[in-house]
Amino acid sequence: MAASALGGLMPAPPLAPVPWASPTRILLVRPGAAASSRLRFRVLATSTRNASSSSGLERFLNAVTSKGSVLWQSLGGAIGGDNHDKSKSGLAICIASLVIALSAVAPPLDAHAFVTAPPRKLQSDELATVQLFKLNTPSVVYITNLAARRDAFTLDVLEVPQGSGSGFVWDKEGHVVTNFHVIRGASDLRVTLADQSVYEADVVGFDEDKDVAVLHIDAPRDRLKPIPVGTSSDLLVGQKVYAIGNPFGLDHTLTTGVISGLRREISSAATGRPIQDVIQTDAAINPGNSGGPLLDSSGDLIGINTAIYSPSGASSGVGFSIPVDTVSGIVEQLIKYGRVTRPVLGITFAPEQSVEQLGVSGVLVLDAPPGGPAGKAGLRPTKRDGYGRLVLGDIITSINNQKISNGSDLYRVLDRCKVGDKITVEVLRGEETVKIPITLEPRA
Repeated sequence: MAASALGGLMPAPPLAPVPWASPTRILLVRPGAAASSRLRFRVLATSTRNASSSSGLERFLNAVTSKGSVLWQSLGGAIGGDNHDKSKSGLAICIASLVIALSAVAPPLDAHAFVTAPPRKLQSDELATVQLFKLNTPSVVYITNLAARRDAFTLDVLEVPQGSGSGFVWDKEGHVVTNFHVIRGASDLRVTLADQSVYEADVVGFDEDKDVAVLHIDAPRDRLKPIPVGTSSDLLVGQKVYAIGNPFGLDHTLTTGVISGLRREISSAATGRPIQDVIQTDAAINPGNSGGPLLDSSGDLIGINTAIYSPSGASSGVGFSIPVDTVSGIVEQLIKYGRVTRPVLGITFAPEQSVEQLGVSGVLVLDAPPGGPAGKAGLRPTKRDGYGRLVLGDIITSINNQKISNGSDLYRVLDRCKVGDKITVEVLRGEETVKIPITLEPRA
């Protein structure tokens, strides 16, 4: 079948019958320049079911018995001399008769049998890309986010797909890694493997601050192919990368590019918390690619495709991936504990615009619950006095002698700390500067 200009299918034109007298019908080839008594014959196609077979046969016999024909010359070279004209003519007729007899009893041949497509020649880099895609495609999955919706007329509760994304198999136990924003708000999740088998998925845990989630499916181990995990610590700008995902629902799509930048910073789509050391790439990443793997030229995982910078929502050549070194630690904690143990200061702070209007630089504390680390240490929240006037709380200006200008700076410092670490917080309290020691605790 052939594709029409309108995208449909139209029947292919019938094959034209090959005439008997076609010069490619029977070919007799002399073996070489040296004289030989052996002749090689190659029959490319034959058919006796032709309305003009009798006239074609007559022309063929005249051709092979004529003194100037290729067959006559070949036989002359093989037998030698002009004194054997009758022998040559008789031998030619015998050969022709044999071919005709064989073709008469043989079934008609399909012309397609003699049309063989030449092997496609690929460059070494193309072969490497093809091989990388074949090896890693079984590790990439398609994730469907289902949400419960109540029908307005029947009041029945229905599961309606509200989004989709990508993911990849982490281990043989059925753990699948993706982005948190891919599964956010889902009542049910379905994971489709490369062999099109579909499984219900359970949420093992998620880290909304880093936009990472781990799912689990009950699939046979022989159907699960974990993706090879690499490292992101030695990446270089300019090296080739490959993204596999399901953009716009088109499953298992490969795009290629290079690393355009390193150590970028983006904000989590769920909490706005900054994600550091993000990989920037120009490999096309579109809606539906989220949660899919970013691979190096060896086929090893180096990141999770998570976001794009685009005014239109489509790929603009600026995509971002969470580095695998960050992801690995998060996934291990989620599988083991079901949550990520990350230190918190235990405060709520004001938006940056509000602090800028006050003409100061830092993080304004709006609330510091008494049971939290900051509340226990004595940080003062913003409140109103007995006359209803607003009394500003402490403004954090530095932590461990590292300047804090906004919330991103605060998160960046806390990401380098561990639960139980003691930090020194410098705050602006009224007109004076106060240093307060705080012991970090895990999030409740």
